[in-house]
Amino acid sequence: MSSVDEITGVALSSVVVPLEAGISDAKVLTGRQRPMTEVAVLLAEIDTAAGLRGLGISYAKRAGGPGQFAHARELAPELLGADPNDIGRIWDRLVWAGASVGRAGLAVQAVAAFDIALWDLKAKRAGLPLAKLLGAHRDSVRCYNTSGGFLHASIDEVLDRAAESLAQGIGGIKIKVGHPDRSVDLARLTAIREKFGDRVPLMVDANQQWDRATARRMCRALEPFGLEWIEEPLDAYDFAGHAGLAAAFDTPIATGEMLAGAGEHARLIQAGGADIVQPDAPRVGGITQFLKIMAHAERENLALAPHFMKEVHVHLAAAYPLEPWVEHFEWFDALFAERLTISDGRMHLSDRPGLGVTLTEQARAWTVAEHVVRA
Repeated sequence: MSSVDEITGVALSSVVVPLEAGISDAKVLTGRQRPMTEVAVLLAEIDTAAGLRGLGISYAKRAGGPGQFAHARELAPELLGADPNDIGRIWDRLVWAGASVGRAGLAVQAVAAFDIALWDLKAKRAGLPLAKLLGAHRDSVRCYNTSGGFLHASIDEVLDRAAESLAQGIGGIKIKVGHPDRSVDLARLTAIREKFGDRVPLMVDANQQWDRATARRMCRALEPFGLEWIEEPLDAYDFAGHAGLAAAFDTPIATGEMLAGAGEHARLIQAGGADIVQPDAPRVGGITQFLKIMAHAERENLALAPHFMKEVHVHLAAAYPLEPWVEHFEWFDALFAERLTISDGRMHLSDRPGLGVTLTEQARAWTVAEHVVRA
């Protein structure tokens, strides 16, 4: 049987997105990381014989961007001649082509850019937004902002950014916690509640920086604030510890953004380690793996709040049966010519096919390396 279509070319771009200021969360204050000043983005553009082009994206913070690009460059020839509709087959092929470096972390993050591009292609072939291709449960998703709540910002700056986000129609606010002085965390939360009251959904993120004893104390202290969730109170792989917190406190526990694949999320879910699961499609290997995590989370009746990358995750969240959240960061806005509409606390799907985004000249200007393979 002849192929429906055929991949004829793959173009890779390594893009460095600068941030306005050095970003600090609890990992910086504990000395484990330096402030973040840029994000490395891996773009994959896949062309087919039928004249279609799919766009995929992955990323790395602080380290790993050049490694992702190098691994993707090695794998790109494996796509030539393949039917782009055979996404599962291609995912397996790419992962096995690089199996000597593992099936998680940087290796699958490089594969993720190809996988997302293939799903973008598939939806474009159908003439549908990706969410509609997957089977949308809604046309908009609740959204919250994180980028204004980092620990390097003063409380006045956090309050101003929160007010700005709410005025833009964003529905909730997440701030970073995990300051070595717990009173700083509590003072910042108190200021937000005093300014905006209980009507604004509020979340916190400790970025894995508490030990179990500190996490218990802080979860207890945070209960009166009526939070939507407490995110990553413990090391991402302390599934048992997260399960203990989820069982002990009323405030939901959210985690999963750092996990590297569907298998790791399965172990988290089986351990009861999350009330809210937070997978990241680029980190787990793309949409193919993300859908497996969604199915497992749905079976356990868990909430979903994908991490980062709103351009991809708004589609996946819209296809989740239970009402989800999507995280709003504006860091990548300059890469794309289109904008997602946000109003009344929700991020709305566009009617554009696929992911619904195209690259800007700014994306090209920030490109530091390119590689193209053709059939």
